[in-house]
Amino acid sequence: MLQRLYDKTIALAEHPQALWVLAGVAFIESSFFPIPPDVLMIPMILARPNRAFLIATVALVASVLGGMLGYAIGALFYESIGQPILAAMGKAEAMEAFNTKFNDFGFWAVLTAGVTPFPYKVITIMSGWTGMPIGTFIATSILARALRFFLVAGLLWAFGAPIREFIEKRLGLMFTLFIVLLIGGFAVVKFL
Repeated sequence: MLQRLYDKTIALAEHPQALWVLAGVAFIESSFFPIPPDVLMIPMILARPNRAFLIATVALVASVLGGMLGYAIGALFYESIGQPILAAMGKAEAMEAFNTKFNDFGFWAVLTAGVTPFPYKVITIMSGWTGMPIGTFIATSILARALRFFLVAGLLWAFGAPIREFIEKRLGLMFTLFIVLLIGGFAVVKFL
């Protein structure tokens, strides 16, 4: 089933209204859709390299707006369903402690999910659920998604089709290693 959805998403890259389709996919991927917008971006940019950065901008704006929907889902369902259940179970204080810990590292969680293969939608919903400050969430989402989409656009614009396999198979790993090294570097500096 997921392969059919993937194939249909790829086919949409050739649609005359592909930018709007990309915006829709980027928006819903940030809160519930399983296929990342990169799947559409790559063939769109390869077909029209002169539009690479416009395509990345559309994906960025739609993804951040979709992330705000994910944030709202987390905030609304927690307030209306999650919090009363936790209070009835006597776990409200434990949840508050978790929320504080998550929000202390929230910048890194959003940045990591925004640039790596980790599902961004999970973090958008958790950010709303834990009450992360919306300004931090939006700013970090813009940074993370811009890094991801503009790097893909730039690589495809500069190198064309030969770089496609690297992007599809290894770019997520490269982003993950970068984040691990960055966080590790901060940890080393903190303890020196």
